[in-house]
Amino acid sequence: MLLRFHEIAEQNHKIINPFTEEKLMLLGEICQLTPATHQLDLCCGKAEMLCRWSERWGISGTGIDISHVFLEAAKVRANELGVAERLTLIEGDAGAYSDDIQYDVVSCIGATWIGNGLVGTIDLMNKQVKADGLLLVGEPYWITTPPDAAYKAMGVSQDDFVSLPNTLERIESTGYELVEMVLANQDSWDRYEAQHWIAINNWLREHADDPNAEALRQWNADNKRSYLQYGRQYLGWGVFVLKKR
Repeated sequence: MLLRFHEIAEQNHKIINPFTEEKLMLLGEICQLTPATHQLDLCCGKAEMLCRWSERWGISGTGIDISHVFLEAAKVRANELGVAERLTLIEGDAGAYSDDIQYDVVSCIGATWIGNGLVGTIDLMNKQVKADGLLLVGEPYWITTPPDAAYKAMGVSQDDFVSLPNTLERIESTGYELVEMVLANQDSWDRYEAQHWIAINNWLREHADDPNAEALRQWNADNKRSYLQYGRQYLGWGVFVLKKR
């Protein structure tokens, strides 16, 4: 049911993370993409990254996501931008996905739960990237240590996320080096979160008799309050660009 709630909340999002279009394209520039670049995107969502990067730089890629709804939107977007022939979109568990290809870029943007955290997800990604390739990991971090009440309100444990310096330590413990990063700012966080609220509000007005309507309403209310009370002040987010040492 949580997946369905996300599909409703993010029905109007193109980028399913607190990232702007400008920062998404800046990240592509940092990666020095070319038509020869082959990318694997784990938990690709609506595949906006793959679609836009393929449109701009001609990359080819494979995206994996568990959501049929998001992948259908990704296929529409790929056709809209004329890049469908260069992309393969697969419905499935990104944490269990593997193939025999070594990719130039492997990304997991905002979904490190697939490897039970940052370190485990880097280990999963490491199996698919070329020796001189790049990993792109989207991950929250604590701007400052939050009060104890914040963890319960935000539905996270105390060790799920750490500060930026400790995020660096986690990255380096895997044998990778942090070579670049692009961080979200307050406005991109606000735009990401607030789009949820209006999408859910509109959906509830149109589906008032849905058996899950009240649960969705409460889920939205809890997330809204925790973001405004804690997330906005304490939680940052960014994409970290990694290379093997």
